Amino acid sequence: MKKAIFFILDEYADWEGAYLSSQLNQNKNWEVKTASIKNEVTSIGGFKTLIDYQVKDITADINLLVLIGGNSWSIENEQLRNLIAERLTNKKSVAAICGAVDYLAKNGLLTNFKHTGNAQYLWKNYTKYVNKDDFEQKQVVRDHNLVTANGTAPLEFTKQVLKMISFSSDEQINKDVDLYKLGFYKYCSKYGNPFK
Repeated sequence: MKKAIFFILDEYADWEGAYLSSQLNQNKNWEVKTASIKNEVTSIGGFKTLIDYQVKDITADINLLVLIGGNSWSIENEQLRNLIAERLTNKKSVAAICGAVDYLAKNGLLTNFKHTGNAQYLWKNYTKYVNKDDFEQKQVVRDHNLVTANGTAPLEFTKQVLKMISFSSDEQINKDVDLYKLGFYKYCSKYGNPFK
């Protein structure tokens, strides 16, 4: 069984991981769990979430680490920073969206990766952010074992993360995401009814 850990903080953006987690969790080969620095967190939308793992309990053998954005990524946490750095260095899959990308920039974790984020000007005082030329003004960027996205890109984020982990064929991933991107009726016109 493959495992995806969604790292969330208080005031996490609940919409940013919903498409991705539901795709993974409905597949019999994947298990979705949560991690944080507290036992319980509350999303921007008011959902209280009981956490499965603390940072120190995340094992090296997980298949995917997803960092969900929100309003609390100004945290200082050496264990989290080390976990992400180890995964990136060892070519293990990491995905970050919205405020979580700010955390990567602030901690020098985007070095050697093409990337995007909410806005590069937000990082102008981050002394560890040294590869400004690798920033791309796109909704989502996938480079090697890292996917980054801005906070308005949950569907594009989902698509690129699923492709990074070879969840299914690129064609099938495109179709699965198009159901939500196009809406039911336009999807049916393009692909046929997915529920028949």
